[in-house]
Amino acid sequence: MEKSQRTGTLYVLLAATLFSFGGLFFKIVPWHALAINSARNMISASIVFAFIRATKHKIRINPTVLIGALCVLGTNNLYSLANKLTTAGNTIILQFTAPIFIIVLNAIIFKVRPKKDDIIACVLVLIGIGFFVVDGLAAGNMLGNVLALLSGLSYAGVFMLNSTEKSDPLSSVFIGQTVSLFIGLPFLLQVQAPTGSAIAAVVALGVLQQGLAFVLFTRGLKTTPAITASLITGIEPILNPLWVALFYKEVFTPVAMAGAVIVFVTVLAYNYHKGKQQPAEAGEG
Repeated sequence: MEKSQRTGTLYVLLAATLFSFGGLFFKIVPWHALAINSARNMISASIVFAFIRATKHKIRINPTVLIGALCVLGTNNLYSLANKLTTAGNTIILQFTAPIFIIVLNAIIFKVRPKKDDIIACVLVLIGIGFFVVDGLAAGNMLGNVLALLSGLSYAGVFMLNSTEKSDPLSSVFIGQTVSLFIGLPFLLQVQAPTGSAIAAVVALGVLQQGLAFVLFTRGLKTTPAITASLITGIEPILNPLWVALFYKEVFTPVAMAGAVIVFVTVLAYNYHKGKQQPAEAGEG
């Protein structure tokens, strides 16, 4: 694996770790889902814009960028709503159907046939996540489950932000976050006397879980294929409830631990395999 791709993989891994704090911070804030989403995007969009200005990156607007922005917007809002309507476990497992959607979209849009190792890794990651949240799959509101599944489709689009020459992940993220801010603004304006802990959690969501995370994520996507990035972020649904367990003393079941092991081992093995595979392919060329 080339140094640039290793760096990109690391960026995606760090971003996934920051994304995973969403469940914990959402649990702390007793506001409407869209109010929380508006507040965190107000902060994160400011951070992304500051990064754009600091790096002298030119914001691009074209149909491809706008489709990417729609995917970011959809993921943000659908995930937030699903979290309030169904169980956290359902939201996570249904959103992380993204790798399946990526394989399907790549085949339909770009006529790219998935490789055998991609499919195997994808199936194993989904099995691991399924183990991890198996206790919560039967529960939850049907509308919440549908919204979570749709967030999986939009999340697949987020991973494909850098799939064409006309793509510009930073522009898509900034536009998507800005529109998300205004969608939830009416709900945010209804929040009265927010507590210090709620404000601190929202700031953490905006700065870490969205702002810094998406800066790292968009940089990582420059050198990381969409399916690879989606598999690396398979650690997010494992870490997400882990932080909640650590701070709220929730106990892991043996089944959940088995799922965590499956995901971590699969992601590590997949990246090790890709790392050995690429130099060999380069030598053949």
